[in-house]
Amino acid sequence: MDAGHPPPFPSLSTLGRARTVAIIQARLSSSRLPGKVLMDLGGDTLLSRVVRRTARARTLDQSVVATTTDPRDDAIITECARLGVLCLRGAEADVLDRYRDAATATDAQVVVRITADCPLIDPGLIDQVVDAFFHTHGADYASNTQFRTWPRGLDVEVFSRAALERAWVEAQEPWQRVHVTPYLYQHPELFRMHAVVAENKDHSDLRWTVDTPEDFALVQTLYRHLGNRDDFGWQEALTVVEREPELAGLNRHVRQKSLEEG
Repeated sequence: MDAGHPPPFPSLSTLGRARTVAIIQARLSSSRLPGKVLMDLGGDTLLSRVVRRTARARTLDQSVVATTTDPRDDAIITECARLGVLCLRGAEADVLDRYRDAATATDAQVVVRITADCPLIDPGLIDQVVDAFFHTHGADYASNTQFRTWPRGLDVEVFSRAALERAWVEAQEPWQRVHVTPYLYQHPELFRMHAVVAENKDHSDLRWTVDTPEDFALVQTLYRHLGNRDDFGWQEALTVVEREPELAGLNRHVRQKSLEEG
């Protein structure tokens, strides 16, 4: 990494609607469910579900997949070619560096962080967080994860290129680089933050991300109930869970790893 200060970027207020790129991080070497992003989810890969759902967000100029240089991830390159989405390669462990490279390659002025293990990601919710970022004067970072009110697995983080560059230079702890954004939200004295919360009921007790076989069983079941389409909204999935509350028990015991665990 270069020493000193990150390069200056113009204020978003002077740019109007800055170029906004969703970067979807994906790799095959998951510790608890290896190969999960290419597993079959109702007739298509889990990665394809995430890519297609993300691409429906109206606030995005582009969506790209950021994978690693590990030869095992050649299969992700092949899958992205099938899907017609750009796939870029970078460091495996230093995901912050991978994001910085992808942002540079796509000329992103605003980055939307999406992970490939969230096949229920909602384009409308992506738009809501992006809109909040742009409508919050001077925001460096906006997310629906600081104060969780949506199910885990609908996570959207939006941050400026300048904030990404500063984190890339200054973040030193391993978990700050593996998880991309901790340096931002751990330093509210440096970055202007905005939390997006749901107006109605808190559903943060629900787990819709895929880290384990139990997680995958849940999202498989939800997709099956919804006709194995990928154009449904998160509220439709919630309706299924509320109608059949036992579904949430499939993965209720799964523990989310701490930041330090990677």
